Amino acid sequence: MKVLDEFKEFAMRGNVLDLAVGVIMGAAFAPIVGTLVDNIVMPPIGYLLAGIDFSSLAVSIPTPTDPVLIKYGLFLNALIKFAITAFAIFLVIKAVNSMKKPAAAAAAPAPTPSEVYLKEIRDLLAKRS
Repeated sequence: MKVLDEFKEFAMRGNVLDLAVGVIMGAAFAPIVGTLVDNIVMPPIGYLLAGIDFSSLAVSIPTPTDPVLIKYGLFLNALIKFAITAFAIFLVIKAVNSMKKPAAAAAAPAPTPSEVYLKEIRDLLAKRS
């Protein structure tokens, strides 16, 4: 039973739950960003660059049978998707953090008895002068 209790304590920590929510949201957000990049962002960029389709960019390495393609255009698309996803997650986290209430300022601790006595001595010495 002890192992189950430890696992429950671990799983119910705030950081683990936040991480799980982040992973689920990221997985749900990925197709949206993929569609955005492939169908909205990349066509105008390709048009501006004389009709280049990034997804078809590749370097061919000849082999005796079939050429091997290094598809760096797909990698460029993936980098753009990552940048858009990271920026969107940044904006979401920034919005959530702005909605959080600031922590209440902790009250100053009461002075220790020795501090009180030292202040009284200081005040008495100041009156003598």
